[in-house]
Amino acid sequence: MELRQLQYTLQIAKEKNFSRAADKLHIAQPSLSQQLSKLEQELGVKLFQRNTSSVELTYAGASFIEHAQRIMDAVAQLRQEMDDISQLRAGRVVIGSMPITGSHLLPYVLPAFKQNYPDIRVTLLEDTSLNLEKLTAGGSTDLSLLSLPLQEPTLSYVPIGEEIIDLAVPPDHRLASIPDVREQGVPLEELRDEAFIVLKKGQGFRKLTVDLCRSAGFEPNVVFESNNIETVQSLVAAGMGITLVPRFIARAKRSELIPAYLPLAQPVPSRTLVIAYRKGRYLSKAAEAFIDTFKATMEQRESLYNS
Repeated sequence: MELRQLQYTLQIAKEKNFSRAADKLHIAQPSLSQQLSKLEQELGVKLFQRNTSSVELTYAGASFIEHAQRIMDAVAQLRQEMDDISQLRAGRVVIGSMPITGSHLLPYVLPAFKQNYPDIRVTLLEDTSLNLEKLTAGGSTDLSLLSLPLQEPTLSYVPIGEEIIDLAVPPDHRLASIPDVREQGVPLEELRDEAFIVLKKGQGFRKLTVDLCRSAGFEPNVVFESNNIETVQSLVAAGMGITLVPRFIARAKRSELIPAYLPLAQPVPSRTLVIAYRKGRYLSKAAEAFIDTFKATMEQRESLYNS
């Protein structure tokens, strides 16, 4: 059994087609079929059921693929560790990020990281929370900035900070004029009859907003949705509804239309931001350095925004 045979088998399972798998592997299809047949003969089992238009894993094939992936991950880990030893501070790290949260935090994190580790190349990949979890689990990113709870069970994570959730209302909203509201906070239950403006489905903070409302005993009345948190806040400022906003984003005012930001009552809701990675995946020195830099930056931002 050879490593290339494991690689070939994994690619066939992924593509479910010999021709596409051969193209991705940059080998001739007869050579791919020959290597698979050789492997199946050695193992004494069939790994794939061939159909006219596709191939499907057999029971033995499914078990083989699971173990083969672990072996290839271990090989990649060994190569990465050896590369770390030889390259020292040189390297590359692929970072996944939620676009909205990343746009408010990464401009502080990336320059600090670049200053301390100028030889490490950072590649940024932005996507929704759900897609990022899948990409991270599949190894497309080394690390990803996400918030708890994670839906993907194959991910591990390192907490990097707790972010308080604020309420955003129009400047002339009744809640903004209540005496002592900024000291006592607004109970979530008070928002039962309000019109909500939220992010579209697939974004983690939209789910958190809905979950917080449900925990307070009501379903939010969503009147507008947007992919952009700045648009959401501008609509709130224009009197179209209310919303919940992470404090890091609430304090970064970028629009002429600015809503009133109010604290929520105890227990003050928050979200835990994490750096997630696939369980069992070796974290390179570059990845560990990025996590350390992110933690330090978050501590600085927290002390500024939560004061």
